[in-house]
Amino acid sequence: MSFVYQCEDTLEGIFTAIYRIYEDKHHAFETRISLVEENLLFAEYIRVETDKERAIKVMRTCQQKFGEKDYFGLCMALSTGDLEKAQAVYKTIAYGLETKPAPGHLFDHLTDDYVLKTFKLSSTACREAHHWVGFLRFRELENGILYAVIAPKNHIMNNLMEHFSDRFPSENFAIFDEKRKIFGIHPYRGQWFLATGEKLEERFREVPYSDAEEKYAELFRHFCKSITIKERANPRLQMNMLPLYFRDYMTEWDKA
Repeated sequence: MSFVYQCEDTLEGIFTAIYRIYEDKHHAFETRISLVEENLLFAEYIRVETDKERAIKVMRTCQQKFGEKDYFGLCMALSTGDLEKAQAVYKTIAYGLETKPAPGHLFDHLTDDYVLKTFKLSSTACREAHHWVGFLRFRELENGILYAVIAPKNHIMNNLMEHFSDRFPSENFAIFDEKRKIFGIHPYRGQWFLATGEKLEERFREVPYSDAEEKYAELFRHFCKSITIKERANPRLQMNMLPLYFRDYMTEWDKA
């Protein structure tokens, strides 16, 4: 008999499922965490309702046992869209609790398949977050708010909001992830937060860019075009350095 814990695809949901597994005293080899409906033979399905208090306990345990760096790596792996991420992270945590690596050395054990998968997922999400930090373009709205639209492959809004809140503490700004329909909002010298809602989308969509923004955007596009050397054009290298899916959200590639 195996046990399949089904939970929602959120950080809190997955950590709650991990807590429940240990609470029910099931062994790792007989247990699976699933984010989708499955139909496995000879398996008992357990539906997990997200419980923030239980999730926080798992988070604290990971921070204490593995250190902040490796805890961050686990969270980044869970920000990806891979459907096997929950199982990989759970098995990685179980492996770490059993082998007791020194803080910061959980991902040294790449001979374990689940640790390796978690490491690869984390690296992918971190790499994309790093790219968006450089490629994200804020544009000033008529009301003075700095606004940016993105569509990342991974759920990296928290990382971006942490970075830009530290970079622009005195600005009112918002980042919209149009793929997940999530806003990251930072008020002047305040604490950033996440928000959703169709009315919020409409409000931002209805506000035009400021006159100054339109002028500077045109100047920036002209500058990028003027420094281009046609004889040295290398489209393949350019695509390696700047993947195509970023360009729809960058001012210098805007045809307007």
